[in-house]
Amino acid sequence: MGVESFAPPRTFMNQDVFFYNTTQAMATQSSSSTDALRSQILQALSQKEPIISSEAFPSQTSAVVKSALDTLLSRSMVTYKANNQEDVVLEPEGEQILANGSHEVRLLAALQKKLEGLTVKDLENIIGDKNVVKLGQGNGFKKGWIEKGKEGKLIAKTTDTVSDSTRDQLKIIQETRTHPDAKVIADLKKRKIVKTQKVISYTINKGREFALEVAKLETDLTEEMIESGAWKTATFKKYNFNSLGSDQNAGALHPLNKVRQEFRQIFFEMGFEEMPTNQYVETGFWNFDALFVPQQHPARDLQDTFYISDPKEAAKPHAESDDDKADYESYWQNVKEVHQNGKYGSIGYRYPWAEDESLRLVLRTHTTAISTAMLHKLAAQKGPDGRPPPAKYFSIDRVFRNETVDATHLAEFHQVEGVIADYGLSLGGLMEFMRIFFTKMGIEDLRFKPAYNPYTEPSMEIFSFHKGLNKLVEIGNSGMFRPEMLEAMGLPKDMVVFGWGLSLERPTMIKYKVNNIRELLGHKVDLSFIEKNPAVRLEKA
Repeated sequence: MGVESFAPPRTFMNQDVFFYNTTQAMATQSSSSTDALRSQILQALSQKEPIISSEAFPSQTSAVVKSALDTLLSRSMVTYKANNQEDVVLEPEGEQILANGSHEVRLLAALQKKLEGLTVKDLENIIGDKNVVKLGQGNGFKKGWIEKGKEGKLIAKTTDTVSDSTRDQLKIIQETRTHPDAKVIADLKKRKIVKTQKVISYTINKGREFALEVAKLETDLTEEMIESGAWKTATFKKYNFNSLGSDQNAGALHPLNKVRQEFRQIFFEMGFEEMPTNQYVETGFWNFDALFVPQQHPARDLQDTFYISDPKEAAKPHAESDDDKADYESYWQNVKEVHQNGKYGSIGYRYPWAEDESLRLVLRTHTTAISTAMLHKLAAQKGPDGRPPPAKYFSIDRVFRNETVDATHLAEFHQVEGVIADYGLSLGGLMEFMRIFFTKMGIEDLRFKPAYNPYTEPSMEIFSFHKGLNKLVEIGNSGMFRPEMLEAMGLPKDMVVFGWGLSLERPTMIKYKVNNIRELLGHKVDLSFIEKNPAVRLEKA
């Protein structure tokens, strides 16, 4: 293929050149007109002071005038003050009345020429505007100028010349941009003959550096200026330290990501390892069965969980890499046995456990499914003493539940979860750790309430006193994983595992004062809210 084939089409190049030249010409023209306006302002000030921009330059918009004034102000050549006022201006119908007379006067003039009267059709043909005839009738009857005669004709009740008050009022408004009688303005606005509009004008005075010509200001001190000595007589542009600079349209972190990073930092400070959470779809085995959640549990109903329709099922748990030495078949059978018949000192749920239900694919309802998989891999590891070593894991990621969406609930949200596996742990140790963990987020005065979870025993809900709401609010859930869950995966009996979790949205909503969760996550999020919110810092107590 030749070089010519890579060249853009000639017509496309010509269009680009034309567009560039046209844009450049427009910019040059705009700059030239602004320069001319600056000179006109200085000339006008040399003859009269102060001047009003709307009177001196009526054809220029306030934005153009302000641009010219700001340039002169930056050089101390002028000072100015903005004046905001409301002007009354004519609508197109008002312009027509001012030029031809009011509708009722035009109608009366036509009838006075035909004393025997005219039909509406005749009047429309004579005046040439159906709207004038229609509106003129109403005002003519109201003022007593016309009446209905025989055969439906309209007749003039007076042959005298009448005063056209509407036209006179519009003349005053056109000349003064207002009317001394506010009732007149209100009536004409109601009839849609005039309207009010906000007008910005500027009162302009001479500045301390006033001159008739705008001196060229140098923006840089160059090497040539220093060598030639030109810098001694040059006038330099002053720095504007109050300027905000141009908007860079840079990216911005979502508030959830900002708070998430704070949580991650707390976990890392406490020696936790982050779990991989990139698998949104799980099987019922990892999401429910491995956690000792019975297959008849309400959480597994369609109204609470999103099930995948295609494919509906996955393969049984198995190793996904050569490094994974865990015994998945034994684990599968242990979970089945502990549900169906009981094991490890538990009587189980004593129901016929269904394999196909365990293999159904779901959008994960909690990140505890990942914690379970990590603990199963931990069971296959051996420490110096031949037992699985202690471990601390955490995860922060999205989960899905078939919730009714409202101001505090979404069908998807983020769960913060922590897991500690060690020997000799106790419930008191869990409570003390919760106090340390939440203190790092600035949350103190914790309260614990007994609760029920299928996979933890004992279980506790965690509360804290909210000063703004003046009441205790739930901030998390916690517990110690059951033997039916841990021993089935091969962990020793004397290894205890703490688990706790909370949502990421709740502390973010409190931190950023968001009342509706849909304004924080989802399609209703305001992008300016994302771009302008500051970085977050959790107040550590």
